[in-house]
Amino acid sequence: MDLPFDGAISAFHDKDAPKEIREAIARADKDDILDTSYPYSEEMSRKTYEKELKKLQTELAKLQAAAKETGARVVVVFEGRDAAGKGGTIKRFREYLNPRWARVVALSKPSEAEQGQWYFQRYIDHLPSAGEMVFFDRSWYNRGVVEKVFGFCTDAQREHFFSQVPEFEKMLVDEGIHLFKFWLNVGRAEQLRRFMEREQDPLKQWKLSWIDVEGLKKWDAYSDAIRETLDRTHTDHAPWTVIRSDDKKRARLEAIRHVLCNVDYDRKIKKAVGTPDPKVIGGPDLWNA
Repeated sequence: MDLPFDGAISAFHDKDAPKEIREAIARADKDDILDTSYPYSEEMSRKTYEKELKKLQTELAKLQAAAKETGARVVVVFEGRDAAGKGGTIKRFREYLNPRWARVVALSKPSEAEQGQWYFQRYIDHLPSAGEMVFFDRSWYNRGVVEKVFGFCTDAQREHFFSQVPEFEKMLVDEGIHLFKFWLNVGRAEQLRRFMEREQDPLKQWKLSWIDVEGLKKWDAYSDAIRETLDRTHTDHAPWTVIRSDDKKRARLEAIRHVLCNVDYDRKIKKAVGTPDPKVIGGPDLWNA
C-alpha cells in the first residue's frame, strides 16, 4: 500500500532529521521517553494510568452533572505542536460524559465568507450554552502560531490578534465562563516517532496532513512563534497551562486533574482528584524546561 505523501515523513527521518533525533528513536524501547530533559525515563504503567483515569473520569461526570444543574459553562482550549496528544486527551475528557452537553469543536480552515468576518466571530458561534462543556481542538490561537509559521496571515493581522485576544478572553471570563487554556508540548524526537507511526498505520493516516509534513522542517520557526504567543497571551484572567506530553498518559491525567481542581462542584472527592505533578504541568516557564 502506498504511504501518504509518498513516505515523506520517513524520508524526512532518513535524510533531514538531526542525527541525535534519529539515534534517540533507534535506540528506544516502546515505553521509553525519548527527551532526556523529561522528568521520567519511562511512560506511566498502564495499570496505574487506568486506575487514576477512572477516578478522574468519575469526578468529571460529577462536574458535568453539577454544570447542568447550575448552568455553569466550561471552555477548554487545546493547543500544542502537531502530534502532542490533543485529540487523545479530549477523548479521555469526554469518554463517559453525555455528548449532548460536552462538545468538541475542531474547525477547518475558514470559508470565504468567514475570512471576511471579525477573526473571533466563528469561534463565538461555538461557545457553550448553560450547562455545556466545549473542547476546542485548536482554537483562535491558530493565528498566533500556525498561520504565522506558514504565512497564512500578515504580520499586521497577527499584531491585531495579539492586541484583541486578552480582552476577548476577559469578556468570556467576565461572562462567567470557566476558561482553560492548555498548551501540550512534545519533544522533537517523540513528535517524529508519532508521525512515523501514523504514516505506517492505515487506521491513523487520516490524522496526517501536508502541514504536518512541512511542519517537520519548521521546528525552530514553530518554537519562536510558540514562545511569543505564550509570552503575549498569558494573563491573570486567562493563564496558559503547559503540559509536557512526551508521556501521553501523564499528560491526560494532569489535564483532567487541572480542570477538576479549578472548578467547584458538588460531591467532589479531593483525594480522588489528587494533586498536580509540577514536573509535568505548570505555567509557561515549563515550556522552556
